[in-house]
Amino acid sequence: MHYVHSGLLQRALCENVAAMLYLDHAATTVVRPEVRDAMAPYLEDAFGNPSGIHGVSRRAKNAIEEARERAADLLGASQPLEIVFTGGGTEADNLAVVGAAIAGGGRRRIVTTPIEHEAVLESARFAEKLGCELVVVGVDHEGRVDPAVVAAACDDASIVSVMAANNETGAVQPIAEVADLVHARGGSVIHTDAVQAFISEEVSVAATGADMISIAGHKLGGPKGAGLLYVRTGINLEPVLHGGGQELGRRSGTHNVAGIVGLVSAMEASAADRDAFRRRVGGARDRFEDVLRAELGDVVLTIGEPRLVQHSHLRIPGVASETFLIRLDQAGVAAAAGSACQSGAIDKSHVLEAMGASDQVAAESVRFTFGWVNDVVDGEQAAKRVAAVAREVR
Repeated sequence: MHYVHSGLLQRALCENVAAMLYLDHAATTVVRPEVRDAMAPYLEDAFGNPSGIHGVSRRAKNAIEEARERAADLLGASQPLEIVFTGGGTEADNLAVVGAAIAGGGRRRIVTTPIEHEAVLESARFAEKLGCELVVVGVDHEGRVDPAVVAAACDDASIVSVMAANNETGAVQPIAEVADLVHARGGSVIHTDAVQAFISEEVSVAATGADMISIAGHKLGGPKGAGLLYVRTGINLEPVLHGGGQELGRRSGTHNVAGIVGLVSAMEASAADRDAFRRRVGGARDRFEDVLRAELGDVVLTIGEPRLVQHSHLRIPGVASETFLIRLDQAGVAAAAGSACQSGAIDKSHVLEAMGASDQVAAESVRFTFGWVNDVVDGEQAAKRVAAVAREVR
């Protein structure tokens, strides 16, 4: 696979061409050139509504069904119709959690964890308003679940939702073990939000053991506003979007044809590049942490292994993250901390709170996430720039 040099892509990311080091790829990443090329025909000549009957519409419909087959192959689905295309990861999570909870018949319990993405947690809280019981299973000090504790809580549960890897800390969860134990007790559907994990981890039906899997394109070098939910045959889902009955009635709404094509192209590129990604991006992350520790001495990593190779979640004692992020941005480094509300203010991380972190630790924590455009040179340069800003802030 051909890669554009990371420096060229970094320059394209900002107006200050020589300055920006973008280390917020967990929020969203750069669209891959091959993905952009794959999408182009469906923004131009083959722009039709796939629900129509004429030639332009048929081209769009064929593109969707071809993408469905390719996505099914990538995830190891038993048939293409187990793939439901959505408007992104949040919608996929909503459909999985609310849809399974409402369709659960006599089973009205939802089991999840406190470190899930808000798309899962808020969906579960919404289902609770509809009469479902919500059980939130705790995590350890590194934000990982105990599969046995999850399984013990799943009696009479319609759905158990445990993410494959945490979007904030990068903690990889034992989802396959969770699935084995829950399935052994019978009756509950297993959902995993694999939005953050897919680019660097093996995510498939076999690898996760999940009955439903959420994926989003813009974490993989694909477009925003495109995602999917794998739904194992036999799983009953109540749709959360109602209308024209697209996606076999599971997700109404006119298909985002270009987005769907881009999503699956990004999945294919990520799967093909996964081993090289782990070496290249993991090397950039490791070099970043090594140099930063050498420069400052008192850098504290939030968690140990297993974690995503692209994530570096850490704190520098005495450096408040809100001020730090502003100064980093001015110095040409894009990073993140906690979760940003619509006003842009930083709220205390619900993930760190669930892990038992103190208010001070949470206020000093910052997330640096590397992407497919980064290499070891980026890691070293970023560390030196971050260290310089930290010294200024102190």
